Amino acid sequence: MKKYNLLVTTLLALVLASCQPTQSEKEGYFSFDDGALKALYQATDKVDLALLNTKNKTIDSVVYFDNDKRIASVKGNGKFTLDLNGKKLGYQNIKATVYFEGDTVSTKTRVEVASSLVPKLLKYTIVNTYPHDINAFTEGFEFYNDTLMESTGSGSGGYLSYVAKIDYKTGKTYKKVLIDQKHFGEGITVLNNKLYELTWQSKIGFIYDAKTMKQLKTFNFDKNIEGWGMTNDGKNIYQSDGTEKIWTMNPETQKLTDYINVYTNDSKIKAVNELEWINGKIYGNIWTKDAIAVINPQTGAVEAVLDLTALKANIKNPKADVLNGIAYNKKTNTIFVTGKNWDKTFEIKVSE
Repeated sequence: MKKYNLLVTTLLALVLASCQPTQSEKEGYFSFDDGALKALYQATDKVDLALLNTKNKTIDSVVYFDNDKRIASVKGNGKFTLDLNGKKLGYQNIKATVYFEGDTVSTKTRVEVASSLVPKLLKYTIVNTYPHDINAFTEGFEFYNDTLMESTGSGSGGYLSYVAKIDYKTGKTYKKVLIDQKHFGEGITVLNNKLYELTWQSKIGFIYDAKTMKQLKTFNFDKNIEGWGMTNDGKNIYQSDGTEKIWTMNPETQKLTDYINVYTNDSKIKAVNELEWINGKIYGNIWTKDAIAVINPQTGAVEAVLDLTALKANIKNPKADVLNGIAYNKKTNTIFVTGKNWDKTFEIKVSE
């Protein structure tokens, strides 16, 4: 009889266990009402979040998280309004942890946040036109005191990756340092008399003495990203990676400490390329577009756009590629722009 009772108890336990919902099934009890969410929000919007309770479970409370940071707790299945003001542009990953009937389960969604600013369209006038080496597949462009510094990538046609000092009036190179041609040279910037250079997909960078062009060290990227453009604000270095992100780098450690996402009021700006710091803003070439975005370095919002497509009509090299190269001359308050394999560099004055 004891064996029979034990068998019955065991069978009953197995039956009851088989009736218990799995974790996957419990996760299906609740979900965000994604149909009520917009495809794109702006930074001044508010988002009303509500959970669908498909099994009519008794909910004790819901805790909400935004990008893994706890932001609110509501009783029952009360609605929660997420204020996007001050949030980072880009995706906000929202998680709700639901406490119900002695159990807990989480569900997720996300919303995309764009800038609330409509970018201004800037104007420009050409001040001067100078020669540019058509063999230079330009990646970085920056003034160091009165010297124009340029870095290049290994473009098609056997073009070499190097960093160089350029006589901008003649377009001639008077100091050139080739990098190992297994690397594709990318953006540069000069800070505290050191020249920093990125590579495209090698995930390493170089640091030179800006005066002598002697290589001082190499460094490894601490994120799995590509190297594109580079600039600095006198304290921090900023670098783009071919996406909508611009990263902040500590120049002493070469570690990436934060990032912004670059957005207009209605879309992200993918493939931000060569960068330049001008009067507190980041000017960024947009890859494949002969245009420059003026970016707020704190928020990533595009505040203005400089359309330079008309400059291409002045380029005679039939193999010329896209606009890429922004160098600000503080003494003249003018901007020098060029492109990959362009035969000219243009000195321009920008206005609203």
